[in-house]
Amino acid sequence: MKKSGIYTGTGDKGMTSLVGGYRVSKADKRIESYGTIDELNSFIGLLITEIEDQTDKDFLLFVQHKLFTIGSYLATDQEHSELKIKSRVMPETITRIEQEIDRIDEKLPKMHNFILPGGTHTAAIAHVCRTVCRRAERRIYSLATDSLVEEPVLIFINRLSDYLFIMARKECLKNNGKEIIWDNTCI
Repeated sequence: MKKSGIYTGTGDKGMTSLVGGYRVSKADKRIESYGTIDELNSFIGLLITEIEDQTDKDFLLFVQHKLFTIGSYLATDQEHSELKIKSRVMPETITRIEQEIDRIDEKLPKMHNFILPGGTHTAAIAHVCRTVCRRAERRIYSLATDSLVEEPVLIFINRLSDYLFIMARKECLKNNGKEIIWDNTCI
């Protein structure tokens, strides 16, 4: 039995297929959007390998699944293909991430200064995830100038970057790291 091929050659000329088979340039805003979501998902996979708390690992795995859903959503040009209901971000998903932010944040000390990325290895990875998430948000907003992007997708990505910031703080402080406070007198 022949194994299915990982390479097809169909993208060798800089074109790729969206959900439903519609072909676009690999430089298309839609490809940039879901490609950045895929990148974020990979970094979150790395973050999971460093997290010890099982509740946090489980939530991050939930986030990975939601990001895959969002990738599917972004890979569907609704002018050419029907969006599957499974690809939508529901209000409950946003509520869940907000509840997780609140759960973690209530245990953290109040911030009085801007914090620079770093402090511990795990906190630094969470900050990388946060910045990739912000880039994904910018890419999706760019796509939204030309195409329909439902508001819950944008809200979820915005909340996710907030969650990743809180996670970075938690991991830094949990591992006896010292948060790096921005020195606004630096010249």
